[in-house]
Amino acid sequence: MLSLVPLEPVDYLVIGHAACDLIPSGTRLGGTVAFSALTARALGLRVGILTSVGTDIPLSALDGIPIIAIPSEHSTTFENIYSAEGRRQVLHHRATPIDFNRVPDVWRRSGIIHIGPIANEVSPILPKGFSPDLLGLTPQGWMRDWDETGHVHPVTWEDEFALEAAGAVVLSLEDVGGDMEQVERLAQHTRILAVTEGAAGCVLYWNGDRRRINAPRFPEVDATGAGDIFAAAFFIRLFTTRDPWEAARFATLLASHSVTRAGLDGIPTESEIQSCLVEILQ
Repeated sequence: MLSLVPLEPVDYLVIGHAACDLIPSGTRLGGTVAFSALTARALGLRVGILTSVGTDIPLSALDGIPIIAIPSEHSTTFENIYSAEGRRQVLHHRATPIDFNRVPDVWRRSGIIHIGPIANEVSPILPKGFSPDLLGLTPQGWMRDWDETGHVHPVTWEDEFALEAAGAVVLSLEDVGGDMEQVERLAQHTRILAVTEGAAGCVLYWNGDRRRINAPRFPEVDATGAGDIFAAAFFIRLFTTRDPWEAARFATLLASHSVTRAGLDGIPTESEIQSCLVEILQ
């Protein structure tokens, strides 16, 4: 399975494993590539995906999005366990690593290239021949490891070369295990760093400044994917406006709506997008 539809130029290329998420009722499609790609499409961009998956999850939710899928015996499979103490993750399977050589030439000049690993499956450094206008990183997949039972724990990742090459980086406070000293170190090597804090919103570091953007409160049904929706919205609004503060406000608003629905149903609707745009422009 190399390509599901004919390949044309895209505006937004997202690279990483699609996830098979285990839930009480069975399995569902997840992962950064799914949430971010669908968000980018909802925002009107032409989207492409490079991933690696098995036959254990259907990609029908991504119908209409060009996909290069590297075959794998299993998809990367996570079990997310939520409690009052936060989220615990268990990794049951890891798909085949991703090779940038699989990216066709027509996609290497995409306006936005988003590298979004979930299980350390891809390099953070684009090789020669890639020339996006904006390289966005969501490094959560490099900031986690797992023990022999698959239980996931945070690890330190501070690749200065990758951070300095990126146009913007989005991570969560959970990704760094709540270590604010690590966040400050990362910010020193990053042009623009957005740190999401769940229902509290995000903190944005840019040009030596640090600002908090508070999130509106909505009844939470499922927070899975909210960070990926934030990242896509942030990268796209940043690319469009060149204003990190406005991009962070927009992404925070849009991601806040997503938690009111489960799984991929949390992808922004047209009415939510327009409402958030109006609110940030007021």
